[in-house]
Amino acid sequence: MLDISGLNIFHGNIQVVWDLRLKVNEGEMVTLIGPNGAGKTSTVETIVGLNRNAKGSITFLGENILGVQPYDIFKKGLALVPEKREIFPKMPVIENLILGAGGRAIWKDSLNHVYNLFPVLQEREQQMAGTLSGGEQQMLAIGRALMSEPKLLILDEPSTGLSPLLVAQVFKSLEHLGRGGMTILLLEQNVRHALELCNRGYVLENGRIVLEGKAKELMRESHIQKAYLGI
Repeated sequence: MLDISGLNIFHGNIQVVWDLRLKVNEGEMVTLIGPNGAGKTSTVETIVGLNRNAKGSITFLGENILGVQPYDIFKKGLALVPEKREIFPKMPVIENLILGAGGRAIWKDSLNHVYNLFPVLQEREQQMAGTLSGGEQQMLAIGRALMSEPKLLILDEPSTGLSPLLVAQVFKSLEHLGRGGMTILLLEQNVRHALELCNRGYVLENGRIVLEGKAKELMRESHIQKAYLGI
């Protein structure tokens, strides 16, 4: 579904990612892990068209989308849950969710799906989004992305700023989506949770992929255990 090859990303004249390669197959859950500043957010911003200062190839559903406008990429079936959630705090929960449908005339089935996944959002649908807890805001951000019924869901650091209990709840919801056939690309610093959840993984450090493979195999890599798992 997503095939990235030879991707070089720049911020101005400064290169931040070198020759990145990454694949996500339909129905697969893949994680891109690494420390802060490794280039994960730069990568996802380039995939969704927010940063077009890049060279290489990003193929989504057989089409090269590098340099394509963000809304056109969204219409092709790619949705992003951004790192800082980017909800509309002075709008009710329900209006935040409807905006995620991207103008689709038929969205009530999507809304029911989101409410089944996150019942608290239905309970608080008229509440201003900015008054939700951090965990509820993260659920709202995920729910908003699901309203477009994406073919590929990308999540950028969904565990950031959440308590361990809320992190577990968020990852449980992602596991449910994966079991339902959702194709997911997860960018995470929480390496243990990410590798336990996903089928395959890539490790990005200093702008370069240094390891890749099946998630269970990466968990046994000595570098992963020492650098990320504290073993």
